[in-house]
Amino acid sequence: MKHTLQSFLKQLCFGTFFIVSAIGVSQTSKLADLVTEFEMDAWALERTYIIDESEEYYQRFTTFYSDWEKKISAVDFASLSQQGKVDYILLKNLVAKREYFFNQDYKAYQEVDEVSNFAKDIFPFIKDRRRGKKPDAKQLAQTFQDATAAIDLEMEAWKTKPFKDWQTADKASELVNSFQKGLEEAYNFYYGYDPDFTWWVEKPYQKLNGKMTAYAEFLKENYSEGSVKDDGSGIIGKPIGEEALKESLALEFIPYTPEQLIKTAEEQFEWCKNEMIKASRELGYGDDWKRALEHVKNTYVPAGEQPQAIMDLYSHSVDFIEERDLITLPALAKETWGMQMMSPERQKVSPFFLGGRDIIISYPTMEMDHNDKLMSMRGNNPNFSFPTVQHELLPGHNLQYFMTSRHKSYRRPFSTPFWTEGWALYWEIILWNKEFPQTPEQKMGMLFWRIHRCARIIFSLKFHLGEMTPQECIDLLVDEVGHEYANAEAEVRRSFTTSYPPLYQLAYMMGGLQFYALRNEMLEKGWAEKQFHDRVMLEGRMPVEILRALLQDLPLNKNYKTKWKFSTDFN
Repeated sequence: MKHTLQSFLKQLCFGTFFIVSAIGVSQTSKLADLVTEFEMDAWALERTYIIDESEEYYQRFTTFYSDWEKKISAVDFASLSQQGKVDYILLKNLVAKREYFFNQDYKAYQEVDEVSNFAKDIFPFIKDRRRGKKPDAKQLAQTFQDATAAIDLEMEAWKTKPFKDWQTADKASELVNSFQKGLEEAYNFYYGYDPDFTWWVEKPYQKLNGKMTAYAEFLKENYSEGSVKDDGSGIIGKPIGEEALKESLALEFIPYTPEQLIKTAEEQFEWCKNEMIKASRELGYGDDWKRALEHVKNTYVPAGEQPQAIMDLYSHSVDFIEERDLITLPALAKETWGMQMMSPERQKVSPFFLGGRDIIISYPTMEMDHNDKLMSMRGNNPNFSFPTVQHELLPGHNLQYFMTSRHKSYRRPFSTPFWTEGWALYWEIILWNKEFPQTPEQKMGMLFWRIHRCARIIFSLKFHLGEMTPQECIDLLVDEVGHEYANAEAEVRRSFTTSYPPLYQLAYMMGGLQFYALRNEMLEKGWAEKQFHDRVMLEGRMPVEILRALLQDLPLNKNYKTKWKFSTDFN
């Protein structure tokens, strides 16, 4: 009876604590609406000023950012709760981040804005279209004719003065493409609806449109012979340089230099190799871990059986996590995640899984050639997939998607890959430390991805510092990590030719280390592991350093800058 009463009182106290904690967590700060207002204002301007490579666009957004800096400065920071102070710092940083890269784009625009001289007399027509003003069709037709002739003259002039490098030539081409899209939108608004416009303007527009296409293609290739665009890999990326890298790191609240991060990655790389050798010995391959890795690659399942293999891995990882009560996995989250197959075209940039609402599986399709089929199967064998299914689903990206859609969703603009990918990678560290992999093959699979993330830090930073070419990045992944060539090529292409930001690839490991360091700090303060994990999912997206300040109620000021030198140890 006494034991039952004590148990009841213990549960009651825990329930009361949980309710009080939930109330504290659920509080939305005074700045929630301001965050939404900023996002909606930016969206409204983006959809209005659709020629995003024009003086009008850059001038309008210069004013926009200036206005928002004043609006944020006017907030009484001292009167805010800790949640509000966090949102203030996050919003101020978001504006600063976007303005920094906006200004980089504006400077690049100003270097080549002469290429759009042909369009100056047409621009008033595009502006008038926004309010549906009826154009003088005959005059507009002549303006289009004049612009076509002007492009011919400009092309001849630019032939004698190529741009200094291919990046500048690309920007010049983008100016013409941007104007071309804006003009097409305005033309289509009137065409077919205004008989006078259609009669006069159709042919001059078609001629001008074709000329703009030729002009953009010409500008794209009009650069100095000394500028190397393709190193032979066929992957064209744009290194941002050391200054922009350092500024990007500061804006992501990472207080380390590129050189320090590379050194950390190289140290972790060696740790991974040593662990690979241990697993290799278990498999009977001695210290030749690359031979052991080849053995693991050949554990792939037959074509058509990968979805079931993924389901088995998912069930195993969820059972492991729930048996140890590491985090709350909502029943609806477990019920509603989906599964899709990756198209062959998409596998060229995403050779492995993707996650979020669904898990998207890379595996061979009938139209692939024989070698590509084998590389896809070997690179997605169940042991390589062992740490990545929970990375993409629960408690990784799917849980992030599920929880941030329901809790503090207004913080979505503060998302950073150090939070998104860092959290998913953090679980790989945690599960390794809890002896999730039991067989040497499973250990090799987890270590393959750990060493891959180290390599990502090295090659992505060195590429943006101008110290590695795309081909050298591919070779690093093949020779030092053990990737299949096609998969390595796709990884590098994904890193440098898609919309992923420059720091994305290093954010996996560095974000994971931030979460791991924060976990250790919170456990030292008496938090339970599950309490920490659940709280992270309730607070929404943000840099981990700011999450730390929120969880630990650390002093904050309105000009807060990164300073947390988090531990880079993951053992």
